[in-house]
Amino acid sequence: MSKAAIDFHNLPYADGDFFAFEQLLSAKEQDRLAEVREFLAREVKPIAVDCWNRAEFPMELIPKLAEIDLVSPVKRQGYSNLFAGILHAEATRADTSIATFMGVHDGLFTGSIEALASQEQRDAWLPDIYSLKKIGAFGLTEPLGGSDVAGGTRTTARRDGGNWILNGAKRWIGNATFSDWVVIFARDVDDNQVKGFLVDTKTEGYSATKIENKISMRTVQNADITLENVVVPDFFKLANANSFRDTNKVLKVTRLAVAWQAVGQQLAAFDVARRYAVERSQFGRPIASFQLVQSQLVQILGNTVSSMGMMVRLSQLEDAGQAKDEQSALAKAFTTARMRESVALGRSILGGNGIVTDFEMAKVFADAEAIYSYEGTHEINTLVTGRAITGISAIV
Repeated sequence: MSKAAIDFHNLPYADGDFFAFEQLLSAKEQDRLAEVREFLAREVKPIAVDCWNRAEFPMELIPKLAEIDLVSPVKRQGYSNLFAGILHAEATRADTSIATFMGVHDGLFTGSIEALASQEQRDAWLPDIYSLKKIGAFGLTEPLGGSDVAGGTRTTARRDGGNWILNGAKRWIGNATFSDWVVIFARDVDDNQVKGFLVDTKTEGYSATKIENKISMRTVQNADITLENVVVPDFFKLANANSFRDTNKVLKVTRLAVAWQAVGQQLAAFDVARRYAVERSQFGRPIASFQLVQSQLVQILGNTVSSMGMMVRLSQLEDAGQAKDEQSALAKAFTTARMRESVALGRSILGGNGIVTDFEMAKVFADAEAIYSYEGTHEINTLVTGRAITGISAIV
């Protein structure tokens, strides 16, 4: 069967939403989702693999992202958390790296300002953040502090009159090679509490160096950050970021968003694998006609639907103000485990073509590894959930 003979837009269940979860969205939200899908298909999908291969971020895309206005869909635009989650899944489906760029700027950075800044600070900063005139990054993870960063933050903050002096290092900070601002979390040497600061990346003593040789999310510009006596005026200390418990308010929501990314990654795997199975012929017929290939496709779909069902319910709980940290932890652990299986099955369906980015699946497969690890590893999120159901911590 030739590629030209197949209308991929008219394949059964073309959107991959097998249980029609999107029907839970309002008519306004469904219309907005369709608009964003069209944008992603037109502006993101055509450049995604090339940018990934070159490990370069398409800076020319930022004005277009600003024009379509995706930042803070819940708090600023009044959409539901369910809509925001499905939107994030769709962005990931188009390209994990661009979705992660938005996740860092919107979820982590903007979310920190919305949740932890004073009203005066929000009024001063958010207009440029919402419009993407100022790009943000989120500096929590450190070279020697990942899963234990709550108690192991080594970056320090020292009060000096009307300023704070920051010293230390951060690692794996997305967007940091070109961001205008970065929220840095540092331990106050006076009270030993982790506090948050908005740092202008042009400040003397601040430097960011791109992390090279990644095998996942190559388009995302992760950086090592060094802070050497960086002076931050007191107004740029986030007013409501005074302990790691405050920081965790942001992480609970962003962990939910990353679990939605796992849904999007599985939708992408299903898209690529199903299309390839219909198009690719062996033994004189499409491989989609073989029982084992259909079995693998159905397993990918089942993983995706179960992940999406969990995320729909969790997003509804978030809309109702009832979602708990341990629920986000379970969702992140479960959906990323299903995602890992799904992308591996997808890669298997493509055979040798599954290990080159020409057919996209290799990119989908590799990008899943970053999702599996960030916003809390699978193991840590499992133990957070285990602590919640037993009352006993097994983390240390």
